[in-house]
Amino acid sequence: MDQMRRELLTWIDVDSLIDHLVPQLEGGFEAMMIITRGGIIPGGLLAEAMDITHILTAAVDFPAQMEETGLYAWPRFIQFPEDQLLRDRRTLVVDDVWGSGRTITSVKNRVVAAGGYPFTCVLHFNPQRNLFSDAQPNYYAAITDAHIIYPWEIDRGIDRVLLESPPKPSS
Repeated sequence: MDQMRRELLTWIDVDSLIDHLVPQLEGGFEAMMIITRGGIIPGGLLAEAMDITHILTAAVDFPAQMEETGLYAWPRFIQFPEDQLLRDRRTLVVDDVWGSGRTITSVKNRVVAAGGYPFTCVLHFNPQRNLFSDAQPNYYAAITDAHIIYPWEIDRGIDRVLLESPPKPSS
């Protein structure tokens, strides 16, 4: 990923992406499934804009031993709602980015297995990294080939993002 182009977004950029998504999401949804951690902020913004109150979360983990299992490893669901919370509901499944597509596709398939009707939604879709040739998000705000750095990822937690150079102190 060192050679991948990086794109740093501002909160204004995120607002523009949400504004681009909302008109696409007509038809109504009875529930929203937010994928942690990346989907928390976009999902919250969309839920507020669309007045969706039935909010659920899914936490998915893939094995760390990528050398042995590759990108095709089976997911481990750390958290997932009970089937009756999804059954017969049009559910908007939200994450920040569709890169390989593994996480959101796993969640979508679990919603289907629970008897729900999932529709996937992301801020950014990266078709070059997509592992599923016949699948893409139902809704997305932008297509990219860059590693997107969202404003909530900057200088926080263990996933600190280091850009070109640290800011110079002001005098």
